[in-house]
Amino acid sequence: MEFDVEKLTLQETYLRMVQLITPRPIAWVSTLSVDGIANLAPFSFFSGVGANPPTVCFAPANNAQGLPKDTLENVRRTGQFVVNIVTEPVAQAMHRSSDEVGSEIDEFQHVGVQPASSVKVKPPRVQSAIAAMECTLHSAIALGTGPAGANLVIGNVVYIHIQDDFVDQKSLHTIARVGRREYTEVKETFRME
Repeated sequence: MEFDVEKLTLQETYLRMVQLITPRPIAWVSTLSVDGIANLAPFSFFSGVGANPPTVCFAPANNAQGLPKDTLENVRRTGQFVVNIVTEPVAQAMHRSSDEVGSEIDEFQHVGVQPASSVKVKPPRVQSAIAAMECTLHSAIALGTGPAGANLVIGNVVYIHIQDDFVDQKSLHTIARVGRREYTEVKETFRME
């Protein structure tokens, strides 16, 4: 099969991309509005950028009306966010946090997770997440416009939290997306020399 993306609908392009870009780790991003309301949302277009300086990126799409979602607005206005790492115990709450709710709703309360104070940034982290990275905004780039318009957020990692019972990579078992609504738990790994 071959596809000229200029001839595909937005939905067709999206479906092809999420079928091919797998597994996609999930950035469960917590932010605060300028009014101090907590926002929590998952993004599976997420990756590390580099370790010198320590940077991560995620790509929040515009909403159905073509406007930036709350996460992007909060990051642009405050310059801070936290990437929480998703494992099976928090997977259902992560999935519920993809609900579109008003910006006046505290999404930690909405999905039933406890916030924990961050050290260097104001947005809280998810207390039950096995790990979290506090970030300051490096840049936010609008790549597209209108509904589902792509944006790229790059953040400088300024502090890392890891639960004490996390022993090694084999015990992490992160959750990743492998399609539109499908997820996988990373349990099996293999080494190549």
